[in-house]
Amino acid sequence: MVYNYNGLWKMLIDKNLKKSDLMKKVGIASSTMAKMGKGLPVKLEVLARICRELDCNIGEILRIDY
Repeated sequence: MVYNYNGLWKMLIDKNLKKSDLMKKVGIASSTMAKMGKGLPVKLEVLARICRELDCNIGEILRIDY
């Protein structure tokens, strides 16, 4: 199972944000961001905080490939 965060990366580009900006605004650890970069799962709470900050739903930032 691969967790695909391409929607998140595209959204950051569209909103002219860097990963480091998101980390600061949401309070994400660099290790969590690294997991996302490798297609690994992260806590649902983290994804919810990202969605709240970016005003989106989870399906827009995460896709699970089987």
